[in-house]
Amino acid sequence: MLNIKHIIANPKEVEEKLRKKDPSVTLAPLISAYKEFAETKSLYDMKKAEANSAAKEIGEAVQKKLDPSPIKARMGALKQEISELEHRTDSFEKKYLSLLAQLPNLPFDDIPYSFDPKDNVCIKTYKDKPEKGPHFLNHLEMGAKHDLFSLEMGARITGSGWPVYKNMYPRIELALIQLMINIHVKNGFEVISTPYVVSEETMYGSGQLPKFKEQVYKLDEEHPLYLIPTSEVSLNGIYQDTIFRNEELPKFMTTFSPCFRREAGSHGKNERGLIRIHQFHKVELFAITTPDKSNDAFEKILASAEEVLQTLGLHYRNMLLVTGDMSFASSKTVDIEVWLPGQDRYYEVSSISNCTDFQARRSKIRYKRENIVEPVHTLNGSGLALPRLMVALLENFQDSEGNFTPPACLQPFLSLGII
Repeated sequence: MLNIKHIIANPKEVEEKLRKKDPSVTLAPLISAYKEFAETKSLYDMKKAEANSAAKEIGEAVQKKLDPSPIKARMGALKQEISELEHRTDSFEKKYLSLLAQLPNLPFDDIPYSFDPKDNVCIKTYKDKPEKGPHFLNHLEMGAKHDLFSLEMGARITGSGWPVYKNMYPRIELALIQLMINIHVKNGFEVISTPYVVSEETMYGSGQLPKFKEQVYKLDEEHPLYLIPTSEVSLNGIYQDTIFRNEELPKFMTTFSPCFRREAGSHGKNERGLIRIHQFHKVELFAITTPDKSNDAFEKILASAEEVLQTLGLHYRNMLLVTGDMSFASSKTVDIEVWLPGQDRYYEVSSISNCTDFQARRSKIRYKRENIVEPVHTLNGSGLALPRLMVALLENFQDSEGNFTPPACLQPFLSLGII
């Protein structure tokens, strides 16, 4: 959530920046709603002060044995006014907060301005792009050859887009998860395990609601609970309504969890197999920091995520996203994209985002320095996402006969050789 006071003080500047992410943004309704709230709240406070003064006068009149009836009559009228003003204040507050919640985070000034993902800027590549062998098998063909997963079995159980993983697939995936957690712990991230179901308030705090309500799975109508679309949501939720001491920050966390996404809407026709599914596993990286250490935290998350791919020996590239391709809550995002030969294109396995104080304002996560209490900055990134990483391994580590040899770094977790 943005700072409403900053918006009121700088409406043109803020609207111009917001339109670099969403050209349909207009701040006029929000500003009007906030002014209605502020004016009504001011009148409410004034009438409350009058009522307090009248109550004091009644006490003095009784003490002096004077007739308090005229003051009590005025108090009765004030109570009615206060009740009406309280209702109007609450109504106007909900209105402006609802409009405020729909605004995305402001992009940093140095983010390239565009709405076309083709304009994303490659800022780094690692290793050379591998060539396909003459008998190359894509991940679907590799899955069938080695009996690693079944889309058909999952469809019988749940529906389209819910695979069943078999034989070596889940073992390799678990080995990858252990490798990733070990790397991130080495790099100073605390391991956390959180619930996979969260409250509506927690979803709101991370910026998932109300913007992405069509993309998430809601469990219960009477007491709304949601399956997490990413464990960023639950990690952010741990510290709702928390005030840190300055010396307690920065805080770096990592966790492993399943993620659930409806993936509503159409996607590329070539996104077959495991490229886009409704449930997948992911190792998440999350940081809470003071604003002055925000950039350092971003680089630490990025470096730790990259180390996983470097350890695996996979070719990848880092892409600085343009304004129109960034996530709702982000001020800066770098996507780590791995090469998938079977798709003949790069696919994101991690999005590293600096959300500045956007989530912190929604979740009331703050820190105290001297006598000032301010919102923290939150940052997140996958470290990394599965199963696209598994697709990359199956398609990049196969021999001429379609056999798969897991990277050497996974062998201690697998204790076996070729499948």
